[in-house]
Amino acid sequence: MDLKGKKVVITGADGFIGSYLTEKLIEIGADVTALVQYNSFNSWGNIDDFSEDKKNATKVVSGNVRDYDSMRRLIKGSEVVFHLASLIAIPYSYDSPMAYVKTNVEGTTNVLEACREWGVEKIIHTSTSETYGTALYVPIDEKHPMQAQSPYSAAKIAADMMAESFYRSFNLPVATIRPFNTYGPRQSARAVIPTIMSQVIAGKEEIKLGALSPLRDFNYVKDTAEAFIKIAESDKTIGEVINAASNSEISIGDLANKIFKISGRDIKIICDEERIRPEKSEVNRLFGDNKKILELTDWKPNYSLDQGLEETYRWIEKNMNRFKVDIYNK
Repeated sequence: MDLKGKKVVITGADGFIGSYLTEKLIEIGADVTALVQYNSFNSWGNIDDFSEDKKNATKVVSGNVRDYDSMRRLIKGSEVVFHLASLIAIPYSYDSPMAYVKTNVEGTTNVLEACREWGVEKIIHTSTSETYGTALYVPIDEKHPMQAQSPYSAAKIAADMMAESFYRSFNLPVATIRPFNTYGPRQSARAVIPTIMSQVIAGKEEIKLGALSPLRDFNYVKDTAEAFIKIAESDKTIGEVINAASNSEISIGDLANKIFKISGRDIKIICDEERIRPEKSEVNRLFGDNKKILELTDWKPNYSLDQGLEETYRWIEKNMNRFKVDIYNK
């Protein structure tokens, strides 16, 4: 599928990954409608940081995936839908699990049902590597069992199953992308890399983190956005679940030391009990197998971890007004 000229809807376009995907689609020449979450400040999230020409090329619609009627209006006439809107913070899912069901499960069902009603040509549904839970074997391929180790991951598993059911029940042309840990400029401090970097750049001699031993597979956000594009373009991806992974891993402790090296400072880490997940909820290892995406598309990661960390660090240096380093961002 050639996305140039296609009428494309992106839910969650104001978010971290969604904003990069929106920019990429504009560059390709797609006709983009971007759903942002309604708020009384008329904020478009990360779209507010776009250049004026990209803002002008984007039709921005405020709404909420929880509302079926607004999804029906939004998706009418579209040809391709990228569904990224989701509640994503794991710690907050312990406080408000029902909110995750309403947004991630009911919201996804609303999007799928609207796509079915209007005969959308292709839907890219966004999953997460958290659905796998702690690795039972590595590298984790798409056949790995799913394990609900947090209310967030449970809601995403349910959303994935709804996407699969619409493919099997109604022949809806859905492909599911399962990104591993994405990072980069614009990411909030609810994620570990900006949490570390913002504390370091603020001049902290001691930084607060949760567990240091978990292993993660990190992907630079521009690589993740490109994976969305490649999965949408490929005719081989319908009905498939596809990892977007770097096929490598690093511990949180070693990651912090890499960031300290960029800063040129020696910094002490303090384990903050508030930031540690419940024992059975902690995902100890995520190391993704990316063979399937390499076979079905011509995607490959272009950024090394060192390159991505350097770019992210420099962006956070220039945008420290976005970070409240003395407050734990769930």
